[in-house]
Parts: sequence; structure tokens; C-alpha cells
Amino acid sequence: MEAKLRARHPDFDPTFRDQLRALLAWRRDVRRFKRDALAPGTIERLIGIACLSPSVGLSEPWRFVIVEDQARRAAIRDCFEACNQDALHQQSDRASLYARLKLSGLDDAPCQIAVFADRATAQGHGLGRLTMPATLDYSVAIAIHTLWLAARAEGIGVGWVSILDPARVAEILDVPQDWTFIGHLCIGCPEEEADLPALQRQGWERRHPSAGVVIYR
Repeated sequence: MEAKLRARHPDFDPTFRDQLRALLAWRRDVRRFKRDALAPGTIERLIGIACLSPSVGLSEPWRFVIVEDQARRAAIRDCFEACNQDALHQQSDRASLYARLKLSGLDDAPCQIAVFADRATAQGHGLGRLTMPATLDYSVAIAIHTLWLAARAEGIGVGWVSILDPARVAEILDVPQDWTFIGHLCIGCPEEEADLPALQRQGWERRHPSAGVVIYR
């Protein structure tokens, strides 16, 4: 069995590793989208790639809700607006800058996906999450990132909208009570491309050297 697994190991040569790093650097959180529809089956294919992600105990707790109904989309947009106003009031010292930030692509992105963690799933038989049940949520976050990279590799943009009320989103989409909202994704072709995060370009924050987040014991 080990010999068979070794025989299937892909050759990730230096060129591939450079391209992977470029993909990670180019990933970007996209907020401005073209309204053109994606090719049929694109989202389902990207979700299939996301489902290759690791999960605690092989629980595969991710649940993807493709939001197509216009009334539900409008309700999520209203939820964002309400939450965004609350966030604006809390940014008293940076309110003017915050007001200029574009923090969602809800108006233009042709595809929206709400992603949940099914905390009641029996799959995986509880392995690895007895002391850290939040690993189910972490597994879903990894799946989102996998989808994100797969999309960007095809030139498709993804924006993660986090300024939402989780309980309200779950109500709007009428999902099971045991599902926990993790993120709402806007997906489509980017209207613009950039090699720096939008928040860095607009002066909100900047990246810092990785050495500053490493400690040794």
C-alpha cells in the first residue's frame, strides 16, 4: 500500500511551487465584480474541489447554500446594511475612512454562497473534536479557502462578507438549527485586479512581516 501511494505522488517541482506562492499572493478579497454570469456548472465544480479539503475526523461538516432567490438575496443585502451601519458607528475615530470602504459585492456578484458548519453531523463519529468542537468550524473555513484558491486559479473572484448577523442569515435561508453560519461568499469575474489587498491600498491596514507573529519556546 505504501509503495502504491508513493507511486501516485505528484511531482511538485520548483516551477509549480513558485506558481502556488503566486496564487496565494494573488488571491485577494474581491469586492468589485462584473455582472456577467459564470459558465453553467462552475460553482458546483468549485464546491467539488472545496470538498477535497481536510476536516476533523473526516467529518466533512461544510454545507453550501447557493443563494439564487432574489427575495432572499435582498434580505441578506438589508442585513448587511443594518450591520454595516452599526459597525460604522463603532468606528468613531476612523468613520470617514470606513464609510469609503467597499465591504461587499452583494449588488454585482452573479453568484452568492452561504457556507455553514453542520455541528450535528454524525460523520466522523466525533473524532478529534471532543475537547475542541470548534474544529468543525475550522474545517469549514479551510474548505472556503480551498474554494477561494481554486476560483482564483481560474480568474474568478471571491469576496467573503462577514458583516452579517449569523442568526438572521440562517433565518433568511431557512437552514437546520444545527447549522452554524461561517461565511457568505460573493463570486464572479473581478472588475479589477490588484497585487495588494484593497484595505492596504486604501490605507486601512498593512501587512506585517511574518517574523512578528512567531515566538520560540
